[in-house]
Amino acid sequence: MRYITIKDAAKLIHVTPLTLRNWDKKGILKPYRNPVNNYRYYRLDQIEAFLRQLDQSRAKVAIKKIDLF
Repeated sequence: MRYITIKDAAKLIHVTPLTLRNWDKKGILKPYRNPVNNYRYYRLDQIEAFLRQLDQSRAKVAIKKIDLF
């Protein structure tokens, strides 16, 4: 199991670390916390699963936007 920092997770998802902090507050993507310093860490497989979920939802939207002539 590999953990990455909030900065690295933000780069992978193409959002800012502040966005990830807001998502944490909203329960969208929950980080793991270091018990000593309370830093946020994300599991790499969790980020990958989140990205797959985003891709699937984007694909559904793209299918709905097909124009008929």
